[in-house]
Amino acid sequence: MSDNNHTSIHALKVSCSNCSLRELCLPVGLNRDEMTQLDAVIRQSRRLKRGEYLFRSGEGFKSLFAVRTGFFKTSVASQDGREQVTGFLMSGELMGLDGISSNVHGCDAIALEDSEVCELPFNRMESLGRDIPSLQHHFFRLMSREIVRDQNVMLLLGNMKAEERLAAFLLNLSQRLSTRGFAANDFILRMSREEIGSFLGLKLETVSRTLSKFQQQGWIVVDHKHIQLVKPEELKHLVSGCSHANSV
Repeated sequence: MSDNNHTSIHALKVSCSNCSLRELCLPVGLNRDEMTQLDAVIRQSRRLKRGEYLFRSGEGFKSLFAVRTGFFKTSVASQDGREQVTGFLMSGELMGLDGISSNVHGCDAIALEDSEVCELPFNRMESLGRDIPSLQHHFFRLMSREIVRDQNVMLLLGNMKAEERLAAFLLNLSQRLSTRGFAANDFILRMSREEIGSFLGLKLETVSRTLSKFQQQGWIVVDHKHIQLVKPEELKHLVSGCSHANSV
């Protein structure tokens, strides 16, 4: 292998210590030696094209994946063969936690746009966690957050009307984008309205009709997938009493 090829491959290697997302993916406060240990474990980042699978349901579980750039959906096949969307993930969030208990992935993970992930081999991360307690505690927190997220989705689907579900969904996206330094009230929907409906338990027509209603009320501006939250306080008022709008 030539020096130039070696250099280019080395340059692709993601260093957690230099990554702008480190405070989202990883615990704050790791010292230089701990970061060096972590960098040695993280595998070279992997790029996926829109529509490409990161992993499929039933595949053996070996690694967790941190979204570096891009957007993903997770889904499972319902009994009648239809796709049921179970979540949307963006930069700084982890995928693959579902495979820890059974050693197989329980869902499909599909890129909704050209994306890049960092691979975290679980056995090596588990071993490193024993040496770095703050890292282990961070992963426990992430697992707990997933449990709470699942509970809140069940609450959303069980108790909310269609308008409340969609308002909560938009507010959740806004909050997560804001945490990552993006515009909170002006964003592009990376998923289709059909995928939103699958996730929220709504028909495609209901999603489209509700977005149109929000626009007619002056709460949002919709231009295809471009969404502007003009009056987010009205959306919050719609889901008032539902504190899980920021947690779904």
